[in-house]
Amino acid sequence: MLASSLRLINMSGQLSLAHGGMMTVGAYVSTLLVMKLGLSSWVALPLAGFSAAIIAYLVGFPFVRLKGIYFSIVTIFFSEMVVLTAQQWRSLTNGSTGIFNIPRPDPIVIPGILNLIFSSKVDFYYLVLVLMLISLLILYAVENSRIGLTLRGIQQADSLSESVGINTIGFKVLAFSIGSFFAGLTGGFYSHYILAIAPDSFGFLYTINILVYMTVGGDKKFIGPILGAFILTILPEVMRPLKAFMPFFYATVLIVVIFFMPEGMAGLPERLKRVVRKVLEKKTKHA
Repeated sequence: MLASSLRLINMSGQLSLAHGGMMTVGAYVSTLLVMKLGLSSWVALPLAGFSAAIIAYLVGFPFVRLKGIYFSIVTIFFSEMVVLTAQQWRSLTNGSTGIFNIPRPDPIVIPGILNLIFSSKVDFYYLVLVLMLISLLILYAVENSRIGLTLRGIQQADSLSESVGINTIGFKVLAFSIGSFFAGLTGGFYSHYILAIAPDSFGFLYTINILVYMTVGGDKKFIGPILGAFILTILPEVMRPLKAFMPFFYATVLIVVIFFMPEGMAGLPERLKRVVRKVLEKKTKHA
C-alpha cells in the first residue's frame, strides 16, 4: 500500500519523502477519534486517510511548484514538523511518551458467516489483506484513468503539458493528496494493530525504506512497488541470522538495481527476453 501510493505521487514527477509524516498523522487522528470522541474504528480509519489527504493538499498547494530535490526537502521538513507537533502538544498526544492501550478495531460479526474480533494476528491479517486489495484496485484504476495518463504526461514534459492547457499544479496536488490518503489509512491501521503510537514511530528511515521498495521493484510499472515490497520483506526473514548486516544488504541491492537494472525488478523479464533474443540472433547468424 505504501510503496504503491508513493509511486502514484512519483508519477507526477515529484518525489515525496513525507509518507512517514502522513502515517503519523493518520495514526494519531484515528487513535484520538476513537479514544477521545468514542467514534467507531471503521469511521476513524477512513477519516485518518482523509485527514492526511487534506493536510497534503494544504502543504502541497503552495510548495508543489518546487521541482526536484527542493520539493523533497520540503516534505522532509513537513515530516519533522509533524513529529515536533506530536511531541509538544502533550495535552492531546501525551508528548514523547506516546499513547498506549489503543482499542482494537470493532468486531465484524456476520452470524454463521464471519466472526472477526481481532484478538489474533490472523484476524488482522485478513483486515489488512482487504485494505491492501481495495487500495491497490483504487490506485490501479486511478493510474489507468485520464488522471493517470495526465500524470504521466506531466512527468515526461511538465512545461509542454502546461502549454496545452493542463493544470499541472492541480494534478500534482491531487496525486500528492491521493498518495497521502493511503499513507494516513495505513498509519491508522498500524496504531490499532500495535495498540500504541509515539511521535517517532515512522521516522525518516521508515520513509526511505518505502522509497527503496519502490525503487528496487521499479516505478515504471504498477507491479514494481508490490514486487519490491514483497522481495525486501521476505529476504530479511530468510537471512535472519545476518540481521545486523541488513542495512548493508539493502544498500547493495539498491546500488545494483540503480546501476544495472534502472527499470527495477519488474523490468527483469523484459531484460531477460532481450538477452535471449540476442543470443538466438547470434546463433542464427553463425548458422
